[in-house]
Amino acid sequence: MSLRSRSGEQVPSLTAQIARASNLNGTTAIWVRDRLDGLWHDEDFANWYPRDGRPGLSPAQLATVCVLQFVLGLSDRRAAVAVRCRIDFKYALAMEMDDPGLHHSVLADFRERHAHDDRADRLLDLALAHRKEPDSYASAPPSAPTPPTSWPRCAT
Repeated sequence: MSLRSRSGEQVPSLTAQIARASNLNGTTAIWVRDRLDGLWHDEDFANWYPRDGRPGLSPAQLATVCVLQFVLGLSDRRAAVAVRCRIDFKYALAMEMDDPGLHHSVLADFRERHAHDDRADRLLDLALAHRKEPDSYASAPPSAPTPPTSWPRCAT
């Protein structure tokens, strides 16, 4: 699998419009996109992937999914369902509304790549270096909703 870059992509206008209209007070995923966009760039992961082969998913997007997965306490399967079904996740990942998402096993593969050598430390260093305004994401706005513990399932 080779690297397919999506860094710097803007949220599609329809996705942004629907996400804002359906989540007036925002969600954790919307907050993450609005505050942490640009935290990682696909180029930061370039040496994790071969240069040839079938293009893979954006590692910057996968890193964002992993952050949301951790913050919301989701299993790999639930995180994959959220990417496929939740409007706010599509917004956070700058995905079109009809994007089919990812298979849950991709998240374990990404974490396995992350565990090699000192990649986790280097990724954290890169994230800190990319942030120009660290105080802008130090705390969530007081009006940020607490996400429900259970989300509706979509058809698989």
